[in-house]
Amino acid sequence: MATDVKPTRKNLMAIEERIKLSERGHDTLEKKRDGLIMEFMDILDQAQDVRSDLDTAYESAQRKINMARAMDGDIAVRGAAAALKEHPEITTQSKNIMGVVVPQIESSKVKKSLDERGYGVVGTSARIDEAAEAYEDLLAQIILAAEVETAMKKMLEEIETTKRRVNALEFKLLPDLYESEEYIEQKLEEQEREEIFRLKKIKNKKEAEEKEAEARESSESGSEEPEREKAPAAD
Repeated sequence: MATDVKPTRKNLMAIEERIKLSERGHDTLEKKRDGLIMEFMDILDQAQDVRSDLDTAYESAQRKINMARAMDGDIAVRGAAAALKEHPEITTQSKNIMGVVVPQIESSKVKKSLDERGYGVVGTSARIDEAAEAYEDLLAQIILAAEVETAMKKMLEEIETTKRRVNALEFKLLPDLYESEEYIEQKLEEQEREEIFRLKKIKNKKEAEEKEAEARESSESGSEEPEREKAPAAD
C-alpha cells in the first residue's frame, strides 16, 4: 500500500488524519468489545442457572406426569389437558445492551389456579394438579431460557463482529497507514535533501560565475592603466 500513494504533503496530511480517526475508532471498539464481554459473562452465568433450573423443572414435570398416568390413567390426564380454555400468551419486546438489540419475552396466563385450568376438581386427583403445576413451571422456565439464550447468542455474534473490526484496524489498516506515512515522510525528506543540494549547487555555480566575472573585470582594468600612462609621453 505504501508505494501506491503519491508522496505529497497533501497525502501525508490526509493519512495522518486517517490514522487519528482509525486510532480513535480502534480505542472505541476495544472498549465496546471489553464491555460486551463483561455483559456476555453476566448473561452466561444467568444462562447456566436458567439451564440448570430448566433441567430440574423438566425432570420434576416428567416424574409427576408419569405418576399421574400410572395412578389415574392416560385418559384422565389427557382429559384434564384438553379442558384447558385459556392458553399462554407470549409477547416480545426488545432492549438495548451496549448497542445490541436483544429480545425481552413477556408471558401471561402461564401459571393458573385450579379453577383456571378448565377441568373440574371433582373427578381429578391431586397428582394431576401437581403435574399441571409442574408443566406450568416448566413452560415458564422454557420462556426464560429462550430469552436468555437468544440474548447470549446475539451478544456473542456482536462480540465476534467487534473483535474482527478491532483486529482489522490493529493488524491491517493501521499498519498500512503507518507504513504509508513513513514512506511519504522518507520520500519528502529525500526530495528536501535533493532540493537543498540543487540549491547549493546553483548557489555555488552562481558564486563561481560572479568570481570569474570579477576576475575578468579586474584583469581588464589592469591592462588599461599602462596605456593611460603612455599617452602623455607620445606628445
